[in-house]
Amino acid sequence: MAQVVATINGRSYPIACNEGEEQRIAELARYVDAKVKTFARDLGQIGEARLLVLAALVLADELADAQSGKGGATLANGDAAHDGKLAAGVADLAERIEAIAARLEASHV
Repeated sequence: MAQVVATINGRSYPIACNEGEEQRIAELARYVDAKVKTFARDLGQIGEARLLVLAALVLADELADAQSGKGGATLANGDAAHDGKLAAGVADLAERIEAIAARLEASHV
């Protein structure tokens, strides 16, 4: 099993993935990081867990819109097959981020 270190909001998270998926996971992590950075800039550092949950919710909303055919921006290069794979990867990464956020939130209680 391969591993990628994703840096989100300045923190590093090791992500296990299948061999050959490293570049895709790194691309997804950069996408998530851009979302989190935007929220941090707009809302301030409201807490790591909240930023990650907010990013996960927004990404899930984007995925739902893409799956329902509402259009919107494509996630990658405009190729529907690639976008579908990328959207599925974003959903998977969002679930992982939600799990990390839940662990972070539980450790701060």
